[in-house]
Amino acid sequence: MRFVFQGSADLPPRPPWPEQSRSTMPNQPGTTDGTAAPEIPEHQAVAPPDEEAVSWVSPVEAPPGPREGVNDYDSFAEAYAAENETSLLNAYYARPAIVDLAGDVVGRRILDAGCGAGPVAADLRERGAVVAGFDSSAAMLALARRRLGDGVVLEQAELGGPLPFPDAGFDDVVASLVLHYLEDWTTALAELRRVLKPGGRLIGSVHHPFVSHLTAPPGTDYFATRPASQWWELGGTKNLMTFWDRPLHAITDAFTAAGFRIDVISEPPPAPGARERFPEVFAQKESGKFLCFLFFVLTKA
Repeated sequence: MRFVFQGSADLPPRPPWPEQSRSTMPNQPGTTDGTAAPEIPEHQAVAPPDEEAVSWVSPVEAPPGPREGVNDYDSFAEAYAAENETSLLNAYYARPAIVDLAGDVVGRRILDAGCGAGPVAADLRERGAVVAGFDSSAAMLALARRRLGDGVVLEQAELGGPLPFPDAGFDDVVASLVLHYLEDWTTALAELRRVLKPGGRLIGSVHHPFVSHLTAPPGTDYFATRPASQWWELGGTKNLMTFWDRPLHAITDAFTAAGFRIDVISEPPPAPGARERFPEVFAQKESGKFLCFLFFVLTKA
């Protein structure tokens, strides 16, 4: 998880280069004192610019090997769900932004893609939606069933594969912070479009491409679709997470190629109460705004 505050005066100072880690500041050929930056392996991760906000995220110390065990939410589901409930980037930013973009959902059938423990589905249901969801993690689905009850359809399925839902079964799909786990979005977007009714909406969010570039190693090609990894330390375990960064045009091109019309691209502020809840993060940050995720509303064309 990576974010930067709005405005150059609000950017955190560039830290010393850690050994074998990704920088947390803009790409440039050397450090701020004019000396050459140390060589950094291609496949590295981002240290968050503000440790108070996401202290459980840290850089990888070596390029990842085989993908076994990568993005294994089953191993830390309880700890992640607890963190998600109250964290700045989830509870006060990503989740309320998705719900706000959904608007009036009374009576609408909504599929939560990558539902996790069900916080977004729960918020939408409270606002009158009829919700269903799927996730690849059995442990996260167990938490979602505990939260949402047996009356909600929850299926175990991979975002990049066939989905166990009928054609045109939903008014909306929400996909909050899930697409960036995939290198290729073609199948995922085709399946999400398939389950939408004509004129249905896909409401989602991904890592902001500008933030991904700003926090990448010097020399990283902005226009490349590239992997980036982090260690997440939750529940007493250290878990390797890998995401796929991509430029803005690759995001929008994928949406239109899949048969969606782009209605909204949004960079919202955090929810009311964020500054009061996290004063140490917002101290001396005059704007109170930051970039972390890119939000969108698409319509099935």
